Amino acid sequence: MFRVASIPALSVIGEKRLFPVNRIFCVGRNYADHAKEMGVEVDREAPFYFLKAASAIVHSGAAIAYPPGTSNYHYEMEFVVAIGAPASNVPVEGAMDAVLGYACGLDMTRRDLQLDARAKGRPWDIGKNFEQSAVITPIVLKAAFGAIGPQRISLAVDGTEKQNARLSDLIWSVEELISHLSRYYHLVPGDLIYTGTPAGVGPVVAGNQITGAIDGLPPISLGITTAPAA
Repeated sequence: MFRVASIPALSVIGEKRLFPVNRIFCVGRNYADHAKEMGVEVDREAPFYFLKAASAIVHSGAAIAYPPGTSNYHYEMEFVVAIGAPASNVPVEGAMDAVLGYACGLDMTRRDLQLDARAKGRPWDIGKNFEQSAVITPIVLKAAFGAIGPQRISLAVDGTEKQNARLSDLIWSVEELISHLSRYYHLVPGDLIYTGTPAGVGPVVAGNQITGAIDGLPPISLGITTAPAA
């Protein structure tokens, strides 16, 4: 008999219900300074995406092993949107009706593999979509968080700050992302959107402790344990 994998689920603060994760959409280069540090131009014609499997979910506070196949393992701190109502071909003006709430997330990345794939014009899956690469906190309801704007987003490694920006620095707003995605996918409750990372991404090694924060959300943390055997 094959074991049926359980569906990862997130806590929703203030509620007894859980949020079963369906899909994870990740937005590329959604902060201008991050695009610059990656050596590419900002694409202002339309946002672009890559996906992670729901099985990549890791709850904040976990300690995980350095992943196989890479020698350049990076953190990316992100503002995450949790979809709570169906959305298909919705206008920007009505896009927020689909939002349940928000969370802090880490898009962990095998940067060397991503850049190698990018240089060859190949998909990024091997650098982005792997086990334990989507770290996330419990969800804060939209009404409790309030309007998206000047909230600070930051990340530190072993207490040293590496990333520091504002949600107002997003190139494509949450409303624009939902509206655009809903032209190509039927968004449903359980979908997550990782909205992109600010400048300051960088490597971590075994023994590092990553901590991140967004004003109004629970802080996120992740420990990196010993590297796997060669």
